[in-house]
Amino acid sequence: MFHNTSFGNRARRFSACLVLAALCLLLLPLQGRAESTPTRILFFGDSLTAGYGLDPSLAYPALVQKMIDRLGVDAEVKVGAVSGDTSAGGLRRIDWMLRQPVDVFVLALGANDGLRGVDPAETAANLQKILERVETKYPGATLVVAGMRLPPSLGKEHVAAFEAIYPELAKANAAKLIPDLLKGVGGVVALNLPDRIHPNPQGHEILAGNVWTVLKPILQKD
Repeated sequence: MFHNTSFGNRARRFSACLVLAALCLLLLPLQGRAESTPTRILFFGDSLTAGYGLDPSLAYPALVQKMIDRLGVDAEVKVGAVSGDTSAGGLRRIDWMLRQPVDVFVLALGANDGLRGVDPAETAANLQKILERVETKYPGATLVVAGMRLPPSLGKEHVAAFEAIYPELAKANAAKLIPDLLKGVGGVVALNLPDRIHPNPQGHEILAGNVWTVLKPILQKD
């Protein structure tokens, strides 16, 4: 029987091309999924971020997630908050929280330090170390610092030194600054729980707005 060797070679090459094309088509969905990995936002804080006294769905991080969804941005909020936590406590647990990737890190910690009279220099040093841990683990992450204010009854010098921590941290770390997380809520009885310290659901809506003002441009830029 006569065999056309040239024809056989062409047929084998054609079959190989078909197999390669099929593999490429199979890989396309995998590539698409990799490219659509959501922007991962970590809110790192204390009871204000944990939504003390409320269902977590009513706390400001969950409300920010709803704002993200309405904007149509592919981003996911994670919460690393412990009620009563201090800057020292945050420093002890930050490495554990950074086991998962972080694209945007929101530092909302330190209020308990201020209320307990911790030296503002110590608080600033702990918060700086937290930011450095994030920068070292995820160099490309965007840093956001949420400013805090204290009641004037704690003393003029202490209040001023504490409030200065946050803009200084933001400047030193090229971070975005939320000037005052509790703006419009702190000291307003109608927007806080009976303890007059922790925001109620209406208060958390305002907190979410304060955060969103800074976070939205970051997400739209990405």
